[in-house]
Amino acid sequence: MTDYIKEFAGYLELERNASGNTISSYVRDVTQFSHYLLEQESVELPQAGTEHIERYMTYMEGKGKSTSSVARSFASLKSYYGYLLNRGVIRRNPAKDAVAVKAERKLPQILTGKEVELFLEQPQCVDPKGYRDHAMLELLYATGIRVSELIGLNVEDVSLPGAFIRCTSRGKERIIPLYATAVRALSDYIKNIRPHLVLSPREPALFVNMSGERMSRQGFWKIIKYYQEKAQINKDITPHTLRHSFAAHLLENGADLRSIQEMLGHADISSTQIYSHMVKQKLQDIYHKAHPRA
Repeated sequence: MTDYIKEFAGYLELERNASGNTISSYVRDVTQFSHYLLEQESVELPQAGTEHIERYMTYMEGKGKSTSSVARSFASLKSYYGYLLNRGVIRRNPAKDAVAVKAERKLPQILTGKEVELFLEQPQCVDPKGYRDHAMLELLYATGIRVSELIGLNVEDVSLPGAFIRCTSRGKERIIPLYATAVRALSDYIKNIRPHLVLSPREPALFVNMSGERMSRQGFWKIIKYYQEKAQINKDITPHTLRHSFAAHLLENGADLRSIQEMLGHADISSTQIYSHMVKQKLQDIYHKAHPRA
């Protein structure tokens, strides 16, 4: 039997240029639906109809899955069956007429300016780890790049004289400026610390772990959590929290959406517009707290 899920993964990677995380999510969603069909409906994936997908959505809700998880699974199935339709495996996309679950769009949590300052002050530049961590956190807030992009940076992607980084993601390159404090932090790390950390002088990675190899996502996640606890900030800080804070603070201080979209690497402006809602919500909160007649 043809493994259409495996072929679908290859299609996402080669033709859609999807990220590894996206591919994993889509494959996982389709595989879970396949298991449901076999166990609950005795149906193979290519034979599923609209009614099977709608029953699966109800099944997921009954299992306590969040609205956003159900909506994401629906999007994965719609994409998968669209692929089968284009391949000529099926005659119609059963997800096309299914009633989609609307995801609750929660505004992302951001740090205040004071919380950002407190957080960035945590790494103490007294040893190699402190210098490295300080440079990583400053760079993350200075640019708003994704954690995968941060750990994927090479030394050659940084221009200290030009005060910018070159970030390549999904085949597209973007230039993001750096503020002076981030440039100084990177300069100290690149010139004085990194040469003593890397295993080989030919190592291209900008940020390496204490073993001298490229920093991993898990390694950086632990760094974030360590400094959150040290700063005693009562918010769940993730690498994406600094990305959201970067965008919201730029918008609050007069940056236009198109510029922020370009720096964040959003393909669609609608992804960036959520930060406008955040700023408006903040203004409304301030108004209702401060206006004497509110």
